[in-house]
Amino acid sequence: MSATTYANNSELDLNAFARTYFNSMVVTQAPNATAKDIEAYLSLLTDDIGHTHLPYVTDDSRQSNGKELMRKGMTFYLGAHTKYEAQLLDVFTFNTSAVAIRYKNKAEGIHPQNQQALAYSQVMMEVLEIEDGKVAVIRKYHE
Repeated sequence: MSATTYANNSELDLNAFARTYFNSMVVTQAPNATAKDIEAYLSLLTDDIGHTHLPYVTDDSRQSNGKELMRKGMTFYLGAHTKYEAQLLDVFTFNTSAVAIRYKNKAEGIHPQNQQALAYSQVMMEVLEIEDGKVAVIRKYHE
């Protein structure tokens, strides 16, 4: 599904949108992910996306270049995982303005900055605020 399918919030099936978002995000984390996969994911976001990933990124202010900042960060980590798997656990919808996804993921790889091995397994929840059929703010939480 493309972001253009989601023309406005009143017609948006948040459950389907959340599943599309999750699947697109998972593809970007795979060892064989490409820049095209990142662009498919980014197509679901507003240009001025706000993003937190507590406790690492705490400012969720929307910025005019928010999508470009996400692209830069995602490209930096592209291909860092040698193994990645994720399982969607829950989808919670809140009227037509927000959806939360809860999932567990497991990854191994090499950090692109310090070349150190990385490995993690965690349960995450992302709260997605929706505006005009796209994600306007992402708030990520660890369980």
